[in-house]
Amino acid sequence: MVCVALAAALVTALAACTAEQPSITGNLGTTQAAGQSNAARVAQLSLSPEEVAQQGPTVPFSPFNDPTTSAVGGREVIANPTRAQVLEPGPLPEIAFGSADAPVTLVQYASLTCPYCKKFHAEVYPTLKRDYIDTGKVRYILRDFPIGRTSGQASVALRCAKPEVYLDLYARFLDTQPTWVSQEVRLDPIAAVAAKAGVTRDQFDACRSDVALVEGIKATKDRGRKLGIIGTPNFFVQDKLIKKTLDMAELRALIDPLVSARTAAAAPANP
Repeated sequence: MVCVALAAALVTALAACTAEQPSITGNLGTTQAAGQSNAARVAQLSLSPEEVAQQGPTVPFSPFNDPTTSAVGGREVIANPTRAQVLEPGPLPEIAFGSADAPVTLVQYASLTCPYCKKFHAEVYPTLKRDYIDTGKVRYILRDFPIGRTSGQASVALRCAKPEVYLDLYARFLDTQPTWVSQEVRLDPIAAVAAKAGVTRDQFDACRSDVALVEGIKATKDRGRKLGIIGTPNFFVQDKLIKKTLDMAELRALIDPLVSARTAAAAPANP
């Protein structure tokens, strides 16, 4: 079960969103005059050449295709990134939960239109939070990886929210996907979801015109691609990249040995 397979060999191996089909042929939608000059930047939040290639040769031109690389496979990817490279700070504040001293860091790349991100947040995250984040074992970092123009606009709305309600708005966008995800970008439904977290329409429009904000989201996604992220949800557990959806059993198998090793290393030696 995948949104779009990156290659035939990956169809059965991956469960993740790699492109957002409704966003490819849709129109830009209503755009405030003040944000029009920022449209190209919002465009770059969406499809890479790799993602476009999966749609086949009949895909019509879209201003939301990423123009930074002209050929599939031409993007620079770091082989075996270190934990320091994974945790390298970007231009926007990191959305992180849990102790900064936690022995394990879990980084999730997510797109708000991805049904697998919705499933992970509803079915796995509550246990992850209770057993690992709240107990100081895991620091959880959530990073923007919008796929498609609709997700790009929602990501801007999400970053408009106050940090203390970010996770609440993230969950709202996932839970209400059927109300705002469509073939054409519909700003009013996106704004309506954001309003539930205190983001006014004027604030949303101002954020859409905020060059630094949009460029920051784009930089986060571009950095993710450089680290090897190919879709959503993709994860890093420390420096280990997992390109598929994870369930709680898989997370425990990845996290518990790392926590045990840290505990053992910290224990005083026997006299």
